[in-house]
Amino acid sequence: MRILALTLALLAAPAAAFEFPAAVTDEAYRPTDPAVVAWGRLLFWDPVLSGNRNVSCGTCHHPRFGTSDGVSLGLGEGGMGLGPERAGDSANPPEERIPRNAPGLWNLGAHEFTVLFHDGRIEETADGLRTPMGAEMTEGFDTLLSAQTMFPVLSDDEMAGHLGENDVSRAVRQGVITGEGGAWDRIAARVRAIPEYEAMWRTAFPGDEALDFTDISDAIAQFVEHEWRSDTAPFDAWLRGEGTLHPRALEGLELFYGSLGCADCHAGPFQTDHGFHATGQPQLGPGKRAAFETHARDEGRMRVTGDPADRFAFRTPSLRNVTETGPWGHAGAYRDLRAFLQDHAAPRRALAAYARDAVLPALEGAEDWRAMDDAEEVAAIQAQIRGPDRVLTEGEVTALMAFLEALRDEAALEGRLGIPETVPSGLPVDR
Repeated sequence: MRILALTLALLAAPAAAFEFPAAVTDEAYRPTDPAVVAWGRLLFWDPVLSGNRNVSCGTCHHPRFGTSDGVSLGLGEGGMGLGPERAGDSANPPEERIPRNAPGLWNLGAHEFTVLFHDGRIEETADGLRTPMGAEMTEGFDTLLSAQTMFPVLSDDEMAGHLGENDVSRAVRQGVITGEGGAWDRIAARVRAIPEYEAMWRTAFPGDEALDFTDISDAIAQFVEHEWRSDTAPFDAWLRGEGTLHPRALEGLELFYGSLGCADCHAGPFQTDHGFHATGQPQLGPGKRAAFETHARDEGRMRVTGDPADRFAFRTPSLRNVTETGPWGHAGAYRDLRAFLQDHAAPRRALAAYARDAVLPALEGAEDWRAMDDAEEVAAIQAQIRGPDRVLTEGEVTALMAFLEALRDEAALEGRLGIPETVPSGLPVDR
């Protein structure tokens, strides 16, 4: 506390005026098993889990892009390449973009992450895991993060593939997910057929009777928890009294935890309250809709709760390594973080003057700006914004950027185990 007070004195402000999170300790995280992590690492990078054997978890969550994918809205099945260079395969193009920006994977092994996805559609509750797929679909998963993996492998646009393309996509389209011959069983059968994976599974899960999909998902989850733990940034060292921050970063810290009130939502050790807020983000891409709907909007949390008060509300993202995870916003509307900060502070004004500076690889037939071209849709987003617009000065933005740079964790960005040279399936690894 003495070091904290001395640092704050540089800002000519009393320490009591600010509330900082406690330094992160090992107790904040679930423990991981090295054998499980090693198996999960290979599975994370192996395209064998996708219907057409051409997309891995790492395709859209790559360390080169801060564990995101470097584009506003990704191209999963039918895409080729990585990041902004990813493009549709002319022989089998994507049907549409992934409707939301790929989030980073930082610190998902921390106990406090009990809600996942931009709309929070899966949660860890006192009664167990809650997902849109019902109680049967959560059996056998060790953690919420493990349960999260069920969604990408079942999504035709992400990993499963489209109708008739492969055995997994056919099972998904028929609604056969669990049980013998279901989509999960078909994925697990591919892994069981590879001797190296079978041997690693026996080491990772001794005593298990059969290698099933939940073992695969549990292993991937533990790998993510181990590989992308991030709590050795300059800000962490400062909180522990083991380092200093640049004066400009200290100025940004004062704004963040003080007059600008950023920490009202970006609270806690990982700069998130895990809540949902309608912040007036521009909407682009196909939106989230039921099969019978034709709009291009994304109503966020309301799709989960049905509560109109949650319309256009999205989960507060953690800000760890945020300088590396762009584009920013639930639909990746901003490729420039400075511009995002300015517009985030004054969203009503920003929506009216949004520059459409997104990163969208070419996709024939995509109608990316349907929502923003519709004045009624834009007005509906604006109507849900709470609080006043605040126009930030260039100096304030520069200071905030310096503070966010202090959340950049070089050791975590480098990774602990890294990308494997090869995977047991023999399929190409996205490097």
